[in-house]
Amino acid sequence: MKDRAPDARRCRPAPELKSRRWGYGRHMRIGRSALAILLLAGCASSGPQPLGLGLGGTAWQLVAIQSMDDTQGTTKINAPERFTLQFGSDGQANLRLDCNRGMGRYDATAASDGRSGAIQFGPIAATRARCPPPHLDERVARDLPHVRGYLLKDGKLFLSLMADGGIYEWAPITSKKTIR
Repeated sequence: MKDRAPDARRCRPAPELKSRRWGYGRHMRIGRSALAILLLAGCASSGPQPLGLGLGGTAWQLVAIQSMDDTQGTTKINAPERFTLQFGSDGQANLRLDCNRGMGRYDATAASDGRSGAIQFGPIAATRARCPPPHLDERVARDLPHVRGYLLKDGKLFLSLMADGGIYEWAPITSKKTIR
């Protein structure tokens, strides 16, 4: 049997692996560009405000879910008192999701105007009782970890999902009752 030199093509990493490994790929360039934009935007403002300024200690009820898809439109909530969200000043969010209850952590940073900002929810732990249709409890629990921004406008709270996924519209709870 004759000894052959190894095939040169087998010894070199594939070009797409090399670009991923060393960060020359398209995704890394986009990621670095996005990071630079975020850093510059942060320098232009007066600085982030503390956790949940304007949200901690507030309670809301869901009144509508606005879809960015024109075929779905806006879903009005028939019983807003059955879908509530309470922000604790400690970063804990408590929810009533129709016949279920939920909780999770949130992290909010207000913009310099104090009426908007970035918000992110952690995973939502919820009970799993079978609520009557239309099963909006499952949708809300599934969507909250994808929320990325908030806006306080005309006395309402608007939570926007990432990638134009939709907007959750919440009205303040006027009674002194806590979420049970």
